[in-house]
Amino acid sequence: MFLYILSWISTLLHIVFATLSLAAGLYYVAEVVEEYSVMTAKVIKYMIYTTIAINIGLLVFEEMPLYLIGLGFFTSIDHIFLLKEFPNISLLSPSFIIAGVMVFVNHYYAFQYFSTIYYQFSEVLAYFTLCQWMVPFAFFVSLSVNESTLPTTTTYETQSYNMNKSKRSGILGIFDYIAQKKYLLKDYFLQRKHIY
Repeated sequence: MFLYILSWISTLLHIVFATLSLAAGLYYVAEVVEEYSVMTAKVIKYMIYTTIAINIGLLVFEEMPLYLIGLGFFTSIDHIFLLKEFPNISLLSPSFIIAGVMVFVNHYYAFQYFSTIYYQFSEVLAYFTLCQWMVPFAFFVSLSVNESTLPTTTTYETQSYNMNKSKRSGILGIFDYIAQKKYLLKDYFLQRKHIY
């Protein structure tokens, strides 16, 4: 019984460590993407071309339905249009909205297809990883690039650069928000007073 309880505690620790590792990895990738936005655009472009090539391979070598392949091609074309706006991607642009909608549409039809036709789990995971998740995840991580690129419009954030840390959006903004709330909660529960 004691070992059974230890196994649950160990499982919870594994989940916590895996979550922290994923968060740290995402934060690092987001920092690298911000630093090298031109290289990131090239990598995303090659990811889109890889997805198109995989869809062609699925069309030629597998018996995947044409509607699933067609949705993949349409999504890749939309990603190409979205890449033309990179790194200044607007969340209200038609190509971004279409890309977001197509994530759900593609997942719906892919789940519907893979629930009726048997494939090994590794094959289904390969399809979802390479055709469904790779490019949208790259765009998601690179949403924060917009703040760190050289200004193309007139902004006055650089005046207060040394005085205040500018707010970030995207994945880095989420991590900054979580870090800020963590310190506020820690101070609240430990009743610490700030001395400045």
